[in-house]
Amino acid sequence: MSYFTWKETGLTSDCASLEAMASRFEESAKLMRKMAQQGFRLKKRKNIQLISHPDPKIFKSWGFINEEPPVRQLTLISEAEIDKSNYTLESS
Repeated sequence: MSYFTWKETGLTSDCASLEAMASRFEESAKLMRKMAQQGFRLKKRKNIQLISHPDPKIFKSWGFINEEPPVRQLTLISEAEIDKSNYTLESS
């Protein structure tokens, strides 16, 4: 499952007023609600917050970088799937 790590280290550090801080939090909350509506979920792994989505296409469409280990990102295509499609395997 695709995921990225959520690390908040200064969401409001550049704000000059309480109003600016509130606005920043409201913008973030709106984005997080939209993500939740589209199927993103928050998971904790060893006290690290991960935002994930079960569909890699949706995850990628948001422009997030998948932090999952490369071996977990690979998709195995079976011989039967290759035979059913127009895939051609070329050798060098």
